[in-house]
Amino acid sequence: MSFPNDTQETPVNQTESQENGAEQPAPDTDTKPQKRSRFARLFGRERDDDTVAAETNQPSQDAAAEIDFAPSSDDVAPEHTEADVAIAADRTTTVVEGLTPTRTGLLAKIGNVFKGSFDLDDELFDDLEDLLIGSDVGIEASLKLVERLRDRVENEKIQNQPGVLAGLQVEIANMLKPAHLPWVTEQRPYVLLMVGVNGVGKTTTTAKIANYFQRQGKSVMLAAADTFRAAAVEQLQQWGERLDIPVITQGHGADAAAVAHDALTSAMARNIDILIIDTAGRLHTQTDLMEQLQKVNRVLKKIDPSTPHEVMQVLDAGTGQNALTQLQHFQSAVGVSSLCLTKLDGSAKGGVALALTEKYQLPIRFIGVGEQFADLKPFHASEFAAALIPSAAEIAST
Repeated sequence: MSFPNDTQETPVNQTESQENGAEQPAPDTDTKPQKRSRFARLFGRERDDDTVAAETNQPSQDAAAEIDFAPSSDDVAPEHTEADVAIAADRTTTVVEGLTPTRTGLLAKIGNVFKGSFDLDDELFDDLEDLLIGSDVGIEASLKLVERLRDRVENEKIQNQPGVLAGLQVEIANMLKPAHLPWVTEQRPYVLLMVGVNGVGKTTTTAKIANYFQRQGKSVMLAAADTFRAAAVEQLQQWGERLDIPVITQGHGADAAAVAHDALTSAMARNIDILIIDTAGRLHTQTDLMEQLQKVNRVLKKIDPSTPHEVMQVLDAGTGQNALTQLQHFQSAVGVSSLCLTKLDGSAKGGVALALTEKYQLPIRFIGVGEQFADLKPFHASEFAAALIPSAAEIAST
């Protein structure tokens, strides 16, 4: 079945000519700016400078090459079979297990605070404040948490260690409530733009989110707009093949806005539920790449002013307080509207979720606590708080 799309779409099975590396005929790039494209005629949209640039960009011919990736890298698709993907949820990492590094660090610190005689005095609260700041909760969030805990202890007349720990857990859950919001994806297609710096696991996370929606019975399309990093397009193509999800591509070095443009028009024509656009990892100092991201935003809005419906920034929890700086720059450039915290299982800095929520009040859609598909967990404030703070029994046993 064919669709009104000049862009290369990766099917589940590559064509014989692609597999054999047969040379494809060069596309005709002599498109006149004043002429309306097939998409413009189909949807009745006029072409401006950004849209003309997006529509006239042609796909490269080497995007379908098969690459043998090493499964150990976070930025590379593991060698799962379809059966592996299907049974991935049989043994997954729990949130408590994923937060073990952070929980273990807090266990030692809180154990030191509560060792010896238990006195509910200013020194105890000052020590709690210091350990929270040292656990990447952030200064502002730590001060507010301890102040609210003081009030709770006084109002509820708490007199023992278990009561203080339970109160701290409740206050952490309360502080995280703004990050735990319902996710409404009623628009069709719902356009999710993935952004972030290099090395946070963004492309792998994109595939995991696609799998999450797929398990809900939604139709999903991926767009490989990370045309800057070598092999990024092929990586997403491999994920698409394994998940049986179409991937819109144009190959390495293509215009990212062109990929986004063609993906959205294709998703609209095919009545896709969820379109997830993977973009190149970039630092805020890379002005050209940040401008490219802004162009992607503009081109999407030319097609549908409500898109992208969500801009999700993927943050590596291991970067700690630096994650706030990253978010600040992406927020000013493209208006980040949600977060995904990855690699919590490999870091003792899970407290950064509190710092991010206190400062930016953005929903945290997912947390990554392992390598399997189902190890990308929807965020729940109370569950996160319970996994973060050790119990009185655990502290007593240290």
